[in-house]
Amino acid sequence: MVDRYRTFEDLAANHTPDVDYRIRSADRGTSVVILAPHGGFIEPETAEIAEAIAGRDLSFYAFEALGAGAHGDFHVTSHLFDEPSALDLVGRAELAVAIHGRKDGADDDVWLGGRAAALRDAIGRALRAADFGAVPNTTLPGVHETNICNRTRSGEGVQLELSRSLRRRLADEPALLEAFCGAIRQAIGAATAG
Repeated sequence: MVDRYRTFEDLAANHTPDVDYRIRSADRGTSVVILAPHGGFIEPETAEIAEAIAGRDLSFYAFEALGAGAHGDFHVTSHLFDEPSALDLVGRAELAVAIHGRKDGADDDVWLGGRAAALRDAIGRALRAADFGAVPNTTLPGVHETNICNRTRSGEGVQLELSRSLRRRLADEPALLEAFCGAIRQAIGAATAG
């Protein structure tokens, strides 16, 4: 599906904040930002999952479409995503972890991408230890230097692609969501300690 807009400026010129879309963020001054650039009706449950991972102590950002529509109506692809408050928050962090949605496939494996190879691989190990499937993302690798997850001070971040069915299960099963978030937070904690 083709995106309707190539920049946030174009999107904002044609839509009304807090009517068509909203931006939620919490700058907690942390070295890691958890974000969902395609939340709301674009890639359902991604904003809620990102917010749960961030908890009350990690910085958080979500862009959310507030009404149903075609996927591309509010989707600005990750390497073009340039909403100013996201660029500011991510640009002041050392690392970012972006939560994305993908279509259902043969399995519910989390697709691991991004330029922060050490953190990406640590998240993969932690998810597998918590009984989630996690594999390298060869379809949407998230390695473009202007991908929003890589617009950090280090130039690195992690992109996680979650299937629609996994996102639904995480939304419907609090214990599963807690295990998922706990695995990711454990990997972040280990990667940023010291």
